[in-house]
Amino acid sequence: MKIGVLALQGAFREHCWMLHECGVEAVEIRKADELDEVAGLIIPGGESTTIGKLLNDWAIMDKIKERAAQGMAIYGTCAGMILLSKNIVDSDQPRLGLMDTSVRRNAFGRQCESFEADLYVKEFGVEPVRAVFIRAPYIEEAGPEVKVMAEVKGKVVIARQGRFLATAFHPELTRDNRIHKYFIKMIQE
Repeated sequence: MKIGVLALQGAFREHCWMLHECGVEAVEIRKADELDEVAGLIIPGGESTTIGKLLNDWAIMDKIKERAAQGMAIYGTCAGMILLSKNIVDSDQPRLGLMDTSVRRNAFGRQCESFEADLYVKEFGVEPVRAVFIRAPYIEEAGPEVKVMAEVKGKVVIARQGRFLATAFHPELTRDNRIHKYFIKMIQE
């Protein structure tokens, strides 16, 4: 199985390493036609405004939306969560708008207020997930089709809507590959 990792900006290499650890082939995506060869897509953390602009400038935005409409699974981390959301509070930046969520950017504070936390996620077993939050967003509102999977400080930080998964944190910066394995299983379903 091949899974694409959007490689325009951000922590894409770490996602590729994590996918290799999970036994699947990672493909760095920089052109729209490269999306035709992958079963799923990860949109990494980084700067969501920059990634959104590049998606439009490089004509990849519409292709991702087309593949999503065909059933391709997409996982967004941090900036990827922002780009997946239909609404970004106080922003009109480019976005995919695929998840029925409203997201607040840099919601936990500035870079110096970044933090780590243990999250208990039923889908991943009894052992907590160590979550690395770097200028992280959170979901302020989630539509009825969105399944909230975990919260921190009373804010939604993991959610799933059908074939879309979003985390406000960076699992690729830890050694815990359960979220990536969960995404692989989503693709296989």
